[in-house]
Amino acid sequence: MLLLFSNGFRGTPVSELWLAIKDLPPRSDCGIWRQLGRRRAEGTIPPVPCRTDDDSARRDVRLIEQHLRVTAALIVREMSTRYGSKPGGYLWAIFDPVAHVAMMTLIFQVFARMPALGLSFPLFFASGYLPYTFYQRMSSFMAGTMKANKALLSYPVVSPFDAIVSRFVLQLMTDVLVTIVILMMIVELADVTQPMNVAGMVKAAGAAAVLGLGVGTINIVMFARFPLYEQIFGIINRPLFMISGVFFLPENLPNPFREFILYNPLVHIIVWFRSSIYPEYRAGGLDTGYVIEFAFVCFAAGLALLTTSMREIREDRL
Repeated sequence: MLLLFSNGFRGTPVSELWLAIKDLPPRSDCGIWRQLGRRRAEGTIPPVPCRTDDDSARRDVRLIEQHLRVTAALIVREMSTRYGSKPGGYLWAIFDPVAHVAMMTLIFQVFARMPALGLSFPLFFASGYLPYTFYQRMSSFMAGTMKANKALLSYPVVSPFDAIVSRFVLQLMTDVLVTIVILMMIVELADVTQPMNVAGMVKAAGAAAVLGLGVGTINIVMFARFPLYEQIFGIINRPLFMISGVFFLPENLPNPFREFILYNPLVHIIVWFRSSIYPEYRAGGLDTGYVIEFAFVCFAAGLALLTTSMREIREDRL
């Protein structure tokens, strides 16, 4: 073997060396290089295939197409399993928030003559309830991703990220549709004529959805690793509906409580969404940068936890 590396052939591919020596008789090392030179001169040694940039690009495109097909199939499956067994099907996703807004309107009209902003009780409560549902429904829906798709994760083509993306897209489309339908109904039935900042509403709803995605992704791993954490999180998350500004304006609270409640990112999201509906509302204490940073930190933490736990998720050891 020392001869193979002492005659200036250190750069010769192993496949060429094998083609040259595989037909030689035993103990004929001295003829290896003559045989290799002869086959090179005759052109009988096939070129060694090499991977080009075009091959890598085509492989990446095929991989992306595969993930898109899997994600689309999972979206259809989630729609059928989530709404297919309920009376009314997908319409129940619209009827449920409409019923909540109508119930809150009837209850608070008994105790107050005018809402805190504007003249329409339904619009005021919808401006707080809708951005809250972008977070609440997204986080709870994402937290159950692995349990709902545990059987499918045994297939190599289905990754946990495909399941997460499919649930995020489905829930986001549902929340957007519900928001459009409810606001259109309120504008028509309550005769609302005020201009609305659609771009601001989209930004606030997007921040709420990303926050829900981040919290839900964190909970995927935390719920599986620490069953007690799921109970604690439920206790902490339950009163958020009451203290996030759905029913009130943070500016109306006394100063110590107002400063404390502004640490809650949902308060900023609701104020952001509400200020886009009411042009006369000057939101005091609104910090959009804090909301965006908080949401993406949660999302990054969720991705880190999910990446480190990917093998346990695949092998069903969580």
